Amino acid sequence: MGEIAYIRGDATTPSVKGVKLIAHVCNDLGGWGKGFVVALSRRWPEPEAAYRSWHRGRASSDFGLGAVQFVQVEPHVWVANMVGQRGMRTGSKGVPVRYEAIDEALGRLADKALELGASVHMPRIGCGLAGGKWSRVEPLIVERLLKRGLSVTVYDHGGSGS
Repeated sequence: MGEIAYIRGDATTPSVKGVKLIAHVCNDLGGWGKGFVVALSRRWPEPEAAYRSWHRGRASSDFGLGAVQFVQVEPHVWVANMVGQRGMRTGSKGVPVRYEAIDEALGRLADKALELGASVHMPRIGCGLAGGKWSRVEPLIVERLLKRGLSVTVYDHGGSGS
C-alpha cells in the first residue's frame, strides 16, 4: 500500500505522466463559485458546465450526496465532481461537510481511477469551505484509494494547508 504524497502546488496542474483524475468536493445545492472550483473553472469550463447541468437535471439523475460526475477535460485529464457537502454554510446543523458522502464518493472515484489506470490528485477535499477536518478525511482516502493500489497526491496551494 502506498502513501499519500503531499506537495505544494496547484492540483489543476499535476505534473506526472499518464492519466490523471483530479478530485474535489461540491455541494448539493448547485452552487459553484468559491474555493477550489474557481481554479478549475479558470483552467477548464467543462466541469462547471457539467456540474450545473447535472444539478438542474437532479430529479432524473443520480445527483445527490455521495454521487460523482466524471468530466474529461483533456485527453489524459479527468475531473471528478464529488458531492460531499450538504449546503454551503455552517449553521445550526454544523459544517457542510458530510464525511459519509465523501467516503461513498471516494469509492466511486477509486473504481473510475482503476478503470482509467489513473493517478488521483486533489486539494485537501472537504477541508476548505466545507469545514471538514483532514484528520477525518485522510483515513477515508487511505481506505478507499490507497488500499486499492491507487497513487494519490494532495496539493497544498501556496501554504501548509489545514
